[in-house]
Amino acid sequence: MPATASLNLMSLIDRFGDEDTCHEYLEKLRWPSGAACPRCGDCSVSEISTRDQFDCNGCRYRFSVTSGTIFDNTKLPLRKWFVAIYLMIESKNGISANQMKRTLGISYKTAWYLCHRIREAMGNDPFVGPTLFGIVEVDETLVGGKRRGVGTGNREGKTWVAGAVQRNGQIRLEKIPNIRKSTLHDFIKRHVHDECEAIYTDELKSYLGTADENTRHETVNHRIEEWMIGDVHTNSVEGVWSLLKRSIVGSFHKISVKHLNRYLEELEWRFNNRENPFMFRDLLVRLIDADAIRYQNLTA
Repeated sequence: MPATASLNLMSLIDRFGDEDTCHEYLEKLRWPSGAACPRCGDCSVSEISTRDQFDCNGCRYRFSVTSGTIFDNTKLPLRKWFVAIYLMIESKNGISANQMKRTLGISYKTAWYLCHRIREAMGNDPFVGPTLFGIVEVDETLVGGKRRGVGTGNREGKTWVAGAVQRNGQIRLEKIPNIRKSTLHDFIKRHVHDECEAIYTDELKSYLGTADENTRHETVNHRIEEWMIGDVHTNSVEGVWSLLKRSIVGSFHKISVKHLNRYLEELEWRFNNRENPFMFRDLLVRLIDADAIRYQNLTA
């Protein structure tokens, strides 16, 4: 089955307009060599064509292509799942549960649960070890906690987020408890390769000491409106903060600290796959590979 490159909304609807086609596509992605039992792994299965299910000839477990995945026990038609996935990867500033509700004609609760399961899949394959090379910009920002009648210097109710951007490469975003030296150095150590060429930051003293024999550390002083010295700047990571804050203000309006990491993983995954022509297919694979997540666990 051909991959889904150069996909637009109309071609998506034309191609996946019925449930049988959606099921068939998921089966090809999950079991390219034929269906296998998710419980015992036996490839000897019998198809129950009238119910889009399979029966394992070994352990007698009855399953479908969505069993044990994030799609598990969904009552939402797969064609609506496919449209929701497309909307989330194509919406540069994100799409709210309310907008998803109106677009798909579903309840707010269903839309909210749907969006969070897709975000869960976006963060399902966490990066292991330092992955940023070359020139890396690092910065931190505060999100949330907006209060009427309180000045911009107020930090009550706000949450720190750290970000690292490889020039012309990928990003890493993470909620952090504070901007102490130990916290930011730990963030850099986990995401920036030890032999990267340079780390560019602002004047925050917590970044001092990030240089070593392989990596230089250079700064710009935003307090005196110093934005660029040669190629030293943090404009790339500042652009990521602009995307994050526009999505919060313009699309989501507000997000909870509890779920902040999922929103960061959504932005991170969409940004890192911005030149990937197979974003839709690759996200479907993540949804298949990710474990089911229950509504009660999300709201607990």
